Amino acid sequence: MDDRRILQDEDHDIDRAVELIADEFREGFLRVAQITRPAVAMFGSARIGGDHPAYTAARETARLFGERGWAVVTGGGGGVMEAANRGAQEGGGLSVGFNIELPHEQHPNAYLDIEYTFAHFYARKVCFVKPSEGFVIFAGGFGTLDELFESLTLIQTGKVLHFPVVLFGSEYWGELLDWIREEPLRNGMISPDDVELLHLTDDPDDAVQMVVDCYERRCAQVPAAAVKEDAQ
Repeated sequence: MDDRRILQDEDHDIDRAVELIADEFREGFLRVAQITRPAVAMFGSARIGGDHPAYTAARETARLFGERGWAVVTGGGGGVMEAANRGAQEGGGLSVGFNIELPHEQHPNAYLDIEYTFAHFYARKVCFVKPSEGFVIFAGGFGTLDELFESLTLIQTGKVLHFPVVLFGSEYWGELLDWIREEPLRNGMISPDDVELLHLTDDPDDAVQMVVDCYERRCAQVPAAAVKEDAQ
């Protein structure tokens, strides 16, 4: 596990560590370069089965993106990730999975057109953001929350252009949004504009339209190539 060795400072071969990370970024960027259409990143728990409401919703949302010709980028594993990749293929879109080496062996799902397995979380995260025009986030645990708040931080700090961050499932995410308004916002830790970065929905059509509308507004303002160059 390269991440563990590097973070615990057990590996003193600095040149080799940097070389491995650089090689992984290169391989990831080569996969990203194959995504020649608008893309959305979809996140959620790997621990749910096909009978879970989040699986059904993610599959339908991704299918709708696919029908619009979009690519769907996920973590490439099971649960919500599998559902989204599956739906993307069913809709005729491009299905992308950026997996990660984990101690419990997260295997790539069976619905991937483009895939790559990373050893380092940070290289993987960059490749989630780099091609994406928006994030749609379903029920999930620590990893999903990490992806949610990292996307918000990148937008808040201007590291990427503003793109929609859609929370799918009001029952799951509603109390988190209430807490954000009642604690960080009320105490001046964030601004009202920061709260507006989040969009809550229970409808696949709404989730897709929020992302597509934002992308089309940006494309109407500047050439699409310039939009993507700035976002990356």
